[in-house]
Amino acid sequence: MAPMAEPETIPDVVRAHARETPDVAAFTYGEETISFADLEQGARRAANGLKSLGVKAGERISFIGKNHPLYFEVLLGAAKIGAVMTPVNWRLAGPEVSYILDNCEARIVFVGEGFGEVVDRVRAENKRIETVIAIDAPDEAPIDYRTWRDGFPADDSDLKLTADDDLLQLYTSGTTGRPKGAVMTHGSILSSRDSTGEAEELRPWQEPVEGDATLLAMPCFHISGTGTGLGTLVAGTTSIVLPEYDPTKALDLIENYNISKIFMVPAAIQIMLNHPRVSEVDFSRLKIITYGASPIPLELMKAAMDRFGCGFVQMYGMTETSGTIVALDPEDHVPEGSPKMRSVGTALPGVELKIVDEDGNTLPPDTVGEIATRSSKNMSRYWNNPEATAATIDADGWLLTGDAGYMDEDGYLYIHDRMKDMIISGGENIYPAEVENAVYSNPAVADVAVIGVPDDKWGEAVKACVVLKDGAEQTEADIIAHAREHIAGYKCPKSVDFIDALPRNPSGKVLRRELREPYWKGKDRAVN
Repeated sequence: MAPMAEPETIPDVVRAHARETPDVAAFTYGEETISFADLEQGARRAANGLKSLGVKAGERISFIGKNHPLYFEVLLGAAKIGAVMTPVNWRLAGPEVSYILDNCEARIVFVGEGFGEVVDRVRAENKRIETVIAIDAPDEAPIDYRTWRDGFPADDSDLKLTADDDLLQLYTSGTTGRPKGAVMTHGSILSSRDSTGEAEELRPWQEPVEGDATLLAMPCFHISGTGTGLGTLVAGTTSIVLPEYDPTKALDLIENYNISKIFMVPAAIQIMLNHPRVSEVDFSRLKIITYGASPIPLELMKAAMDRFGCGFVQMYGMTETSGTIVALDPEDHVPEGSPKMRSVGTALPGVELKIVDEDGNTLPPDTVGEIATRSSKNMSRYWNNPEATAATIDADGWLLTGDAGYMDEDGYLYIHDRMKDMIISGGENIYPAEVENAVYSNPAVADVAVIGVPDDKWGEAVKACVVLKDGAEQTEADIIAHAREHIAGYKCPKSVDFIDALPRNPSGKVLRRELREPYWKGKDRAVN
C-alpha cells in the first residue's frame, strides 16, 4: 500500500481515505460494515450535531459503553470541531464514573447498551451533564444517535487543526487514589500508529498492507483499544470490532474473516489457547499477534507460537506515551527461548530511551534504574493537573514511566520492577492507593496496605493486608464486598490477609516490599 502524504490530524487521514478508497471497510461490526466514505459522512454530521449543542474547540465530550464503531465516528466528529473524546471505563463503579465525568467537565455523554442507568445515577449528582445520546441502545437515553446525527447536514468543518491540538483524553489509575486524564494530541497519536510518510522507518510488521483486517477486542477506554482502531484508520485498513473480548466470538471472527492482526494481553492469549475449539480453527491467514500490558511466560509463548503459527510482537508503552514505544520483533521470538525474550525489545523509530537514577542521572548499560522516554508520542500533559505533569515530564521533554528496568549494550530494554507499586492484573492497571481508599472506608478497618501477588491466570492479583480495629470482626468476604461498593470489581482484593500491624520505616511509610517479598520469593523479577 503506497503511503499518502503525511497528515497533520486524524480528520485529515480519514478525509483522504474517504476520497481515495471510499469503499474500503473502515469497520465491521456484526452484520454492519462502515466504509471510509460512510465514516466521513457520519462524522461530518456528528460534528455539526455537536456544534448545535454548543460544543466548542477544546471541550471534552464523553462515551461510556462497550466497543462500537460509532464511538470512533463520534470521536472523529468531535475532532473535526476541535473537541476531545474522553471514553470512560465501563467496568468502574458509580463513584469512579462520576469523578471522571466531573473532572473532564463533559456536558455531552454518549452511552452504549447497558449503561444508561449508570449515567442517570451520575447525572443526578453531576448537574453539568446536559445531554445524553444513546448509541444503538434506544432504551438507554431519550436521544438515539443515528436519528440525531442524520438530522444534520454533511458539511465538513472548516476549522484549521494542527498536530498540537488535543484529540483524546484517557484516564489512568491514580497513585493518590484519583485517576488522571492523560491528554494525547493528533501528533502524538499519528506518530504512534502504523503510519504514513517515512515508510522506510517502519518495521515490517508495522507496514500497512492492503486488505489487512485487525481484530479490535481490547476495550476502547484503554489506549490498546482506541489505539488499535485509530491505527487501522491511519493505515486505511479494516477493524473487525468486538464489543468486548470473548474467545468464542474471537475464534468465530478469525475463522470467518480475513483477520491478519490481533492485539491481546497475555491473559487473553491464555484464555484463547484453553478454549475447546482452538484446535479446530484455521489460523493460516493470521500474520501477527501483538501483545503487551504485562510479561508473558515462556511456556505460554511457546504454546501460542505452536498453535497460532504467526509472528509475535511484544509491545511496551503506556497511556502517557500514546501506546507502544518499544517492541520485541518476531525474529526475536524463538521457541527455545533466549535472553532477548526476557526483554520488551528495542525503541521504535523516533523514540529515545534512557535509564536514570533518583537524581535523574543517566545510568550505564545493565544497571537498574527508572525508565525515561522522549518522543513525539508522549502525551502533552495531565488534564488540569500541572503538578502531576511536572512530576512526570521534565523541562527537556523526558517522561518518567514509573517502571524500573535496564538496557543492555544492544539497546534491548528489560523490565525489572515497578517504581510506583502499580499492579497489572489481566492487562488492567491498578494502583494500591485506589484500593486502599476503598478498603479503609470500612469502619472496621484500622489500617490497610494493598500489594500485587503472582497469579497464574491474570499475571498478578490484588491482595489486601488489613489491620482491624480493636474488637472489630470482619471476614475476607466482608472486606471484598465493602470495597466493591466503591471501586470496580477488577480492582477489588482477590484475597485478604489479616495482620496485627503494617511494617513501616521510621518516617511511617509502609514497607510494601516486605509485604510482597514472601509471595515473590524465587522470582527473577517482581512483575508477573
